[in-house]
Amino acid sequence: MELTPADVEAYVADYPEYQPLSTQEDEHVELLPETLASGDYGWRDAEWVVQWYGRRFLGRMPNADRRELEAVYDENDYEDVHDAIAAAVDADGVGEMIAALSDLAGVDVAIGSAFCQFIDPERYVVIDSRQWDLLRELGALDEAYPDPPTVDDYGTYLAAYRSVAEGCECSLWDLYRALWVIAEENE
Repeated sequence: MELTPADVEAYVADYPEYQPLSTQEDEHVELLPETLASGDYGWRDAEWVVQWYGRRFLGRMPNADRRELEAVYDENDYEDVHDAIAAAVDADGVGEMIAALSDLAGVDVAIGSAFCQFIDPERYVVIDSRQWDLLRELGALDEAYPDPPTVDDYGTYLAAYRSVAEGCECSLWDLYRALWVIAEENE
């Protein structure tokens, strides 16, 4: 598989047809980085990231699994969430970000990567098996998706993602949306 800048642009234009959450995503990609960095946010702002992680799959993640993930996260105290996000915002690199976020109940590397994406969408993108598999098809990754991914796996994925985005002259967010559409069309 090959992907050109023109391909990415076309897939991004089609993204809203495949992802009903696209308008909310765009709003959150725009608003959350500054909101999370300032610390001026409420419980639902941070909770939205966890909800988004599972709900974006539109039924591919079983409802029971998604609800359990959200319920475990909801056991966190607001102060703990605030402290973890503040530490992630101030962290030096992805390892420190994920480490800070992983202190929260229900936050593993994958959910932590979702927080990273909304903390700084210019530098980070969420990890999942579909995106990983498409990067393999593009020749950017060699290994199969590690389930569950480690911080090192996320670093490898992120480097591959950034390389492909640079080659396609697009942002990580645009590449995410393009790969989402490709995955949807392949199913």
